[in-house]
This record gives sequence, C-alpha cells and structure tokens, in this order.
Amino acid sequence: MQDFHSLTFSAVASLAHPLQTHPAMSEGLLAAERLRYSRHLLIPAVGEAGQLRLKNASVLLIGTGALGSPTALYLAAAGVGQLGLVDADVVDVSNLQRQILHGESWIGKPKLESAAARLREINPHVSVQLHPVRFTPENAMQIANDYDIIVDGSDNFPTRFLTNDTAFLQKKPLIYGAIHRFEGQAGVFAPHLSGPCYRCLLPNMPPPGSVPSCQEAGVLGVLPGIIGSLQAMETLKLILEIGDVPLGKLTCYNGLSSSFRAIKLHRDPQCRLCGDYPEVHCVSNPETTASTHCDFTSNTMESITTKELKTKLNDHFQGLLIDVREPDEYAIANIVGSRLIPLQTLPDQLENLPKDREIYIHCKMGGRSAKAVHFLLDNGFSQVKNVTGGIDAWLADGN
Repeated sequence: MQDFHSLTFSAVASLAHPLQTHPAMSEGLLAAERLRYSRHLLIPAVGEAGQLRLKNASVLLIGTGALGSPTALYLAAAGVGQLGLVDADVVDVSNLQRQILHGESWIGKPKLESAAARLREINPHVSVQLHPVRFTPENAMQIANDYDIIVDGSDNFPTRFLTNDTAFLQKKPLIYGAIHRFEGQAGVFAPHLSGPCYRCLLPNMPPPGSVPSCQEAGVLGVLPGIIGSLQAMETLKLILEIGDVPLGKLTCYNGLSSSFRAIKLHRDPQCRLCGDYPEVHCVSNPETTASTHCDFTSNTMESITTKELKTKLNDHFQGLLIDVREPDEYAIANIVGSRLIPLQTLPDQLENLPKDREIYIHCKMGGRSAKAVHFLLDNGFSQVKNVTGGIDAWLADGN
C-alpha cells in the first residue's frame, strides 16, 4: 500500500477528484493568454491543458495580509481563473513591511480594494471576487461553497479552526500556512484524500496568551513571502494534478539556519472532527466561536481601559505603571512614566515592588500583562490591574 505521506495524483484520482466541476468551463485559451502563459505552456506537465485547468479553477483566500499577499499575487500571475478574497481589515502602515499586496497610497483604505487593484494589474484575465467580511461560522459555508480550494492566510487560531472545519465538511483541500519571527510552516490538510486535518495537528485551542501573535512577537518581513509562495505552489500542484500531495507532512522552514525539514503527521483516530467517532459536526463550535482578539480578563483579574489610565495619570497618579514588554519594543513606543520590567525578569523584581500601592501593567496587546497580573496576585499583591489592549490601544486612542 502506498504511504499517504507522499500521495501522488495517480492515487488521488482513485480517491476523489480534487476539484469541482463547474457548469461553464472555458474551452480554450485566448491568444493574449497563450502569450502571457508561454513559459507555462513550455512545461510538459502543464501545457495548454494544464493552463486551462488553472483558468477554470477557483481558489478562496482567507486574508489578504502577510500570507495572503504572496499567495494571491502568484495565483493571479499563474492564471487561476477565479480568486475569492475574504478580509474586513483596512491597510495600516505597520502592514507594509510584509503585506506586499498593499502600498503607501492605500493606508486607511480597505485591504480588499487595494488587493483587487493590484491583482487586476498583475492579470486582468483573472476574476477577483471580494468578500469584505470577517470569515465567521455564520458565513463560512456559504462563502466557501463556490470554490475548489481554500487557502488559510489567517493570523489567529479560531479562524484556522474554522477554515479547517469548513474545508472538511465541504470535502475541499485546505492549504495551511503559519509564521512566527524567523520560522514558518506550510502543509495541505485534506481528510477526504486520506490525510489528516488541522485538528489532528492541534486538537485543542491554546490558552489565551500562550502563543504570541505576530503583533506580539514580530515577524521578519520576507518570511511570509517564503511560506505564502509554498502555499501557492501546493495550490497550483493540486489544480494541475502534478507532483506529490504533501498529505501528512508539515513543511517547516527556519530562516536563521536556512533549513527546511518535514514533520510527519498522521490522521488521529481520536480527532473530534475527522476521527473514528467525531464530535464536531458543524462549523459553529467552541474553537471557531472563540474570540479572535486578545481577551485575557478573568473573574480574578481586574482591568483598566487606556482612557481610564490616561485620566489616572493626569490626576497625580501615585501608583506604579509597569511595562512588561522587551527593551526593543519599549524603545519604539512607551507611555511616559512607565517602568520597564520585561515579563521574564518580573520574578526577580518582586522585592522592589510596593504592595501598598496601585499597580497597572501593560504590554503590547494584553497577553503578557495578564500573565504578570496573575503572577503578582499569586504572590500577595492585591491592587493590580491589567491595561486592556496594551500600548496598541493607548496609541489608537491618539496618545
């Protein structure tokens, strides 16, 4: 029996056709398209028949940010006939370091408008369908219904679980990607082709704050270009039915060591979605409906908004404002009067902190500061509050 970790398309054909059959499929290439795709037509494994497959394919991209940018650019350039883009965000100046779909002139404008303009310039033969909404359990099945393949360019766990569950229920391949600082991952999840799903890799939602986002941890701008290009490659291979489908294999890239390695993944018989006794039967479930924002408050932790904090600071505040970010983050932006104590050094500073004064703690968005608050509460401090939204919220308020 062939190992599904390197399943070829000859085997896939016997399992399930990877693409839908569309009622109105193009029967040929235009002269302008033959010229545009001439380098594709020279490849025996692609040729005109393969280019027609690309032209008649449809791909849904969740997000037009760091991963979605290179993926969308290369799929459009390759001639994928219909691209669906899902994004409700606007272009921010901090996006431009890595989100290459967007430029300076689009700051403050919807990302989808920026993306559509750029993709039309790349290839006017491609139809771009815009979905200016968040991908949610309420709309996921309807949006994904008309597409062959789903590409996950999201940056949060609830959406990753949602794209996985949607792809599974609609029997469509999911092209997965994730990035963190100098490292990234890419893979294909397709249980209907005898591979594992994302829940086989990550059965449970990580606790809030346990895994820092790119906003918290940062990412080298070129990294999503590498991972997004891998996602585009796997998408094209699926459409063209060439090469090996990397089912059960997660490709991991380390930019600092210039190395790739493959991690084998197996379908988990206990998986709550694709296992032998599934418990998840729809896209609305505890993982997909969890908050996509940094919500770290709890019944044992008090919080203060940035507006309330500003009022306190302007009213001769006698307490202590602690910033638990790293020194390089502090150097970029900080709140006047705050004291820098990186989270990992907090245990060494306990004896120097007053227990009889109010202490407000902030980080970038609220995750690390929540950990600091709980740590101080566990060590006998009672007047401790978390600054909701961290310095991002402080700056967003115009401070």
